[in-house]
Amino acid sequence: MRKELFSALKVYISTWLLSLVLFIIGAMTISGVTFLDSLGYFGEALTRINFIIAIHTLFLILYVSFLIFRYFIRIQKKKGFRVMITRFSLQLFTPALILFGAFKFIIIKNSSENFQYDWIPSVENKSGISNNLYAVDGKHRGMTVFGWNDDNTAAIDDLIRSNIEWVAVVPFLDQEDEQTLEMRKPKKVGQWSRRDSLFIKTITELKEKNIHIMLKPHLWLSSGWRSNVTQSNSTDWDTWFASYRVNIIHYAKMAAKTNTELLCIGTELRSSLQAQPEQWKSLVKEIKQIYKGKLTYAANWDGEYEYLDFWDELDYIGIQAYFPLTEGSHPDINTVKKGWKKHIDMLELLSKKHHKPILFTEIGYKSEASGTIRPWEWGSALSVLSKQKSDKTQQIAYQALYEELWGKSWFAGTYIWQWNTRSKKENAPTNLDFSPRFKPAENTIAKWYSTTSCD
Repeated sequence: MRKELFSALKVYISTWLLSLVLFIIGAMTISGVTFLDSLGYFGEALTRINFIIAIHTLFLILYVSFLIFRYFIRIQKKKGFRVMITRFSLQLFTPALILFGAFKFIIIKNSSENFQYDWIPSVENKSGISNNLYAVDGKHRGMTVFGWNDDNTAAIDDLIRSNIEWVAVVPFLDQEDEQTLEMRKPKKVGQWSRRDSLFIKTITELKEKNIHIMLKPHLWLSSGWRSNVTQSNSTDWDTWFASYRVNIIHYAKMAAKTNTELLCIGTELRSSLQAQPEQWKSLVKEIKQIYKGKLTYAANWDGEYEYLDFWDELDYIGIQAYFPLTEGSHPDINTVKKGWKKHIDMLELLSKKHHKPILFTEIGYKSEASGTIRPWEWGSALSVLSKQKSDKTQQIAYQALYEELWGKSWFAGTYIWQWNTRSKKENAPTNLDFSPRFKPAENTIAKWYSTTSCD
């Protein structure tokens, strides 16, 4: 028993050392922080329950793997290599192969769909330079893009091919949960980390191809949702907002430095809007002293836009447009279009009330049969086992969107959620997530982005 505990302790210590090394490498390469800073961030992470759970989950995986490895080594020593191979085959390899086969069978079954889409190559822009139709009709032909690298040439060409003229560049702000008093702040406002420098480089590369930029910082919580940030009193709210202000001013300076055309000053921060209306108004004024481009705020579709009393200070009414459109799966296009009617009526009234155009700062549909029922819901790693893939539903959702809204004079355009530059074409047939890349929806978006609202 003592030996077993000692073995477990060695694996446990090794797990922590491995976690520390991987954390430091990730912090230094991705976020561009120093070695000492990465150690400090590791210390902060130790206060987060999700991080502790992740490390202990890794420990369990490594310890079980160690026990299995030790078991077969002992068999080999006692009974020989042939017996070890036989038991390995019967006790581990064959069951694993059966489970893997069942897993693949379920995925293939859930991904099968009788849908034929005729791709239209003629709508694609293969010139390598944006057509800038925005200059013609003022529409944002946008995409939220992740996966930027040191060399983005091919990635940008792919975006241009699908007539994407605006890109949302999204730096993530970091906070543990809904009750966290302060989010992580830059050491010095306007001093760029390695990650910031990558954003600046990317923005420069995009602008060289005539692509416009929306800089859209997102608050990301390890657990919970940013709309539900909660503080116990006004003093704590002021502390929280001060940390948010530092981050937004930091990125306002980045937007000014890079001549970014549009800055989104907040995304789905309903509780703060309710608790701190005056702080938000002051923040807008402060931003305008630094940054002279256009401004928006990304309000959630479910009524958050009603809590903003400073729309008149912004250029667009930004909406995170995950409106529910149907009650059932596998909808036809007419059903989806009918689902838009009440939302369009509301949006038009909102635009008239504030005399501002409506901009969908986010909109997206998973390639699932149920993708139009609750579009805001994220999938999970197990969705491939429980959800029915449907490229048709995703494609119809976008077609209905543009048929119903693209020609509206008060409608300023869309930013699709989301496009990852590192995604692979071979994964698209079984991919259920929001990405339209390599799916029929990509071509549908490209088709509408190739037209003007005057066509």
